[in-house]
Amino acid sequence: MGVSNSNQLSAFDNVLSIVVPVHNEEKTIKIFYNAIRDISAKICAVIHFHFIDDGSTDKTLDLLHQLAQQDSNVHYISFSRNFGKEAGLYAGLQQADGDYVAVMDVDLQDPPELLPEMLKEVQSGDWDAVGTRRADRKGEARIRSWFSTQFYKWMNKISQTQLVDGARDYRVMTRQMVDAILSLSENQRFSKGIFTWVGFKTKYIPFENRERVAGQTSWSFWALSKYAVEGIVSFSTVPLTLITLLGFLSFGISILSAIFIVIRALVHNNSVDGWPSMVTIILFIGGIQLLSLGVIGRYMAAIFLETKRRPIFIKKEES
Repeated sequence: MGVSNSNQLSAFDNVLSIVVPVHNEEKTIKIFYNAIRDISAKICAVIHFHFIDDGSTDKTLDLLHQLAQQDSNVHYISFSRNFGKEAGLYAGLQQADGDYVAVMDVDLQDPPELLPEMLKEVQSGDWDAVGTRRADRKGEARIRSWFSTQFYKWMNKISQTQLVDGARDYRVMTRQMVDAILSLSENQRFSKGIFTWVGFKTKYIPFENRERVAGQTSWSFWALSKYAVEGIVSFSTVPLTLITLLGFLSFGISILSAIFIVIRALVHNNSVDGWPSMVTIILFIGGIQLLSLGVIGRYMAAIFLETKRRPIFIKKEES
């Protein structure tokens, strides 16, 4: 019932738009679509699909063409190139026309069977959003799991925007909350932080970690690391404060070291013996400077990209 033609809209009071970013997901799209159809009878809303093709190089776009022809409630946007998942989420939220909007991954790591409960909670008016979080990380590499845990731990210590450990992008939101998110048109996006920063009452439902239903993830360890850095830069200025303190500390140590070296030279009258101390101090100060420049440079890069005011994405095709 949920996946139906638009002329059946009168049977429901609301429209649920499901935003699904995809990149080279030819093996999962139809599986995902059928999984949502299987639970659609439990959803008291007309379901609109909004697939965002993030510059796929396989048959993803062809499959979206087929689905759009079969179901008038299937819509899609195809990017001119790969702009990243964050751009896909933003484009999907822009296109979504529902009273309620869900964000899901196409690989079924986000359990579709939770969707009816999530929508019901939001429709009750008690919550503005119902999100999900992984209760465990079974099946994930230990080193990757450890780094992920540490990211949430330290991010919450250095940022005023508190993130829920294990939180997924998978959530159902009211139209009001979606409009608030769209008002933040920044180029350097970190959706997990944005979802929290805009506020609104949010409930999280835990679920056990799941493997992909098919295909392979495009999220490498390096890509996740870069994403984590973007999150820190977007929602915390603590690194800038830390390098300022390091600057004062290194300056103080340098002054003390200089006094010590001068006194020792006067007492022993032997400057040759001081070269280890000199090299150590130079390396210490040089390391602090390079570290500081790297952190400052990352923030300047974010500012540089924002001032260009380039679009977050470019559409090549839309339906």
